[in-house]
Amino acid sequence: MSAGHATPPGPRKGEPRRRRGDRTGFTTGANAAAAATAATLGLVLGRVPQRVDCLLPNGRRAVFTICDGRVDGDLAHAVSIKDAGDDPDATNGAHLPADVRRIAGGGAEILLHGGAGVGVVTRPGLGLAVGAAAINPVPRRNITENVRAAGEPLLALGDGLEVTLSVPGGAAMALKTLNARLGILGGISILGTTGIVRPYSTAAFRASLVQAVRVAAAQGETTLVFTTGGRTEQAAMGAFPDVAEVCFVQMGDFVKAAFTAAVRHRMQQVIVGAMVGKLTKIAQGLPVTHAWRASLDRDLIAEVAAEVGAPPDLVAQIRTAATARFAAERLAAIGLAAALHQALARRAMASLRRLYPGPHRLSVLACDFDGQPIATVAEDD
Repeated sequence: MSAGHATPPGPRKGEPRRRRGDRTGFTTGANAAAAATAATLGLVLGRVPQRVDCLLPNGRRAVFTICDGRVDGDLAHAVSIKDAGDDPDATNGAHLPADVRRIAGGGAEILLHGGAGVGVVTRPGLGLAVGAAAINPVPRRNITENVRAAGEPLLALGDGLEVTLSVPGGAAMALKTLNARLGILGGISILGTTGIVRPYSTAAFRASLVQAVRVAAAQGETTLVFTTGGRTEQAAMGAFPDVAEVCFVQMGDFVKAAFTAAVRHRMQQVIVGAMVGKLTKIAQGLPVTHAWRASLDRDLIAEVAAEVGAPPDLVAQIRTAATARFAAERLAAIGLAAALHQALARRAMASLRRLYPGPHRLSVLACDFDGQPIATVAEDD
């Protein structure tokens, strides 16, 4: 799918049909940014445009179709409808409205709120303040950046802009997710670190993963760097600058598919880059780390926390926490972040060696939530 179209056109007559399962889409964050941008332009222009061009978090631009646009004095409303592509996403087809209010004398400030259908954070460990709307940091920055660009004429006058995002039916959609278990109540989360939804949960993604390994092998490469996403891949590229770009493969949640392919092609070195949650699930020995497949082993991460010196009361809290992030943040606060990540990385490495024996030397790069390397372990350390 071209990044320039919110709804990709179908194949032209005479062209082969697109392979089922490979069509990308847009994240809730990208759609929310589009709606907020359109509503802001409504205040600037006096009318809401039917299409808007937005910057995505990955630096690319995309054009989105807008509906239900209207301006009423200092308030503008616009809606973007999410197309998740071929990803089995509970929010596919969701209407994502944005209401933008011009605040006279607002000091050029942009305020971002969650309305009905956007979840509220009720537990620590998610990287968001308790009580805040579940608008993740990357889409929050991206929405603000697009609104600032669109609303520059108003902000230059010293006025402010108040953006409220909502999701009709969001509370019902959230029942199909793990939000409640994570302590996000009342609606869905506004997510997306790149703006693009790739069909990570489909057979097509597994096939593309295996193909990527095959391509590296065909070029004579004997090293692979598997990462769980874009941020860990960037961290790994920085940590291993001498490794050819073709060797970096995003395995997503598909640990078994990745390692089976690496062993089949007799790779000599395999490096895995992951954050604390995926590290824990890899240490559990899960072949697929997606949240729907299996839950986090809280006893395991609590045991590791105790091993690196966490006090007993904190270990008890970690044992009942909803996320591995809770453990990482709390241990970071007492100076044990590197120790926790190193210990988890060693357990993950041991699990991978046991499950996927082969000629390869294993290394694990543990990253923090900003995608920065925090610990690296290797089998011969």
